[in-house]
Amino acid sequence: MVSNVEFDTEDLWRKDRDHYIHPWTDFSTFKDQGSVVMADSDGAYVYDSEGTRFLDGIGGLWCVNIGYGNGEMADAIAEQVRRIPYYSTFTHITTPPAAELAAKLAELAPGPLNHVFYGTGGSMSNDTAVRIIHFYFNRLGKPDKKKIISRVDGYHGSTYLAMSMTGVAFDHQGFDVNRELVHHIPAPNCYRRPNGMSLEEFCDEKVADLENKILELGPENVACFIAEPIMGAGGVIVPPPGYHRRTMEVCRKYQVLYISDEVVTAFGRLGHMFASEDVFDLVPDFITAAKGISSGYLPLSASMISDEVYDVISVPQAEGALFTHGFTYSGHPVSCAAGLKNIEIMERENICGHVRSVGPYLEERLESLLDLPIVGDVRGQKFMMCIENVADKQTKALLPKDAQIGNRIAKHAQARGLLVRPIAHLNVLSPPLILTREQIDFMVETLRESILASMDDMVREGIWKG
Repeated sequence: MVSNVEFDTEDLWRKDRDHYIHPWTDFSTFKDQGSVVMADSDGAYVYDSEGTRFLDGIGGLWCVNIGYGNGEMADAIAEQVRRIPYYSTFTHITTPPAAELAAKLAELAPGPLNHVFYGTGGSMSNDTAVRIIHFYFNRLGKPDKKKIISRVDGYHGSTYLAMSMTGVAFDHQGFDVNRELVHHIPAPNCYRRPNGMSLEEFCDEKVADLENKILELGPENVACFIAEPIMGAGGVIVPPPGYHRRTMEVCRKYQVLYISDEVVTAFGRLGHMFASEDVFDLVPDFITAAKGISSGYLPLSASMISDEVYDVISVPQAEGALFTHGFTYSGHPVSCAAGLKNIEIMERENICGHVRSVGPYLEERLESLLDLPIVGDVRGQKFMMCIENVADKQTKALLPKDAQIGNRIAKHAQARGLLVRPIAHLNVLSPPLILTREQIDFMVETLRESILASMDDMVREGIWKG
């Protein structure tokens, strides 16, 4: 239910501009333009402080899976706040939601991933996975196995280690990353594979990239490989068939642990609670999750750990020694209550089934945009999609940077009541999982209008000849 509260937009805009440093701030425009103030929400829609309604094609940030303003979720959160809003879970204290959610996650996760370490975000879940893996190999007497292999255009978070694992070069501008610890191999970007190369040949090449990197670094030095099932912020890159299964086999060959970064893909975005096994035939050593685990209602993340790893790390290393890893908010009871309620709602309302049913319609409707001259590729699966805009569909050459085509399309869409995410020359879609076919039709029709308007702009400005 949308409230009738009135907001002083100018006051909020000024306070935000003067005091809040935003993630991914564009300082070239922020001090003049400031922020749009999003103040209300309902279902798949958000409203700014002036009451303008937008269909949220971004789902917050890949995360508001059950939609906005869910009263049942709000009640569950409020009830837990009244019972016990917080207690530290350090050493041997727990709360009912933390214990119940851990058991539920173990039930849902594939294979032997039966143990959970909680955090409050995807970066934290990936940092935790690596720290535990290093500890694991120390316990096995292999202290040199420390190096991490990630992929170009992979995104794994914004803490120091998680951003070092992230392979999006744009995100590293001006910041330090650890290039000794983390090494990157090429992304399995099927759209950008060499002309004439089959998907099978491309898959062979990308799997070989991993094995060659392990051999280059020395298997005795490589601890883990981290990979998103579908690469998210790096461009919604779907690997060729069989890629994940085969890269896991390479990891097994050299005793390299496999982290499946499901921060985006878990909890329904691809039509399953976890995508690793159900979509990609992969049972990794770790699954990291966040975002959709609570549908963004409260910060929560989980690092899912296999029995084999747990059996090693849970053996006391010395008399009086503890497993000294954790955070103040690990297993926060209100966040865990939100996670439990989120899963309950998803299961009861068969949201994963809805995604499997309606997701192909979203894919089909978006593919209709391929008739537009600048739409080079439409890719993704279910409720995780991307449009790649190019200057020439035959050569796949990109538009000039000053075209700012992703931003341009997003601004036209916003003016028409739709929010889509611009990433350079891409537009990414990750809507709430409750989207209807009618809302999908509106989304695609609005995108078509916005792309056409952007093409007209570029012709008029002399950026693109058409």
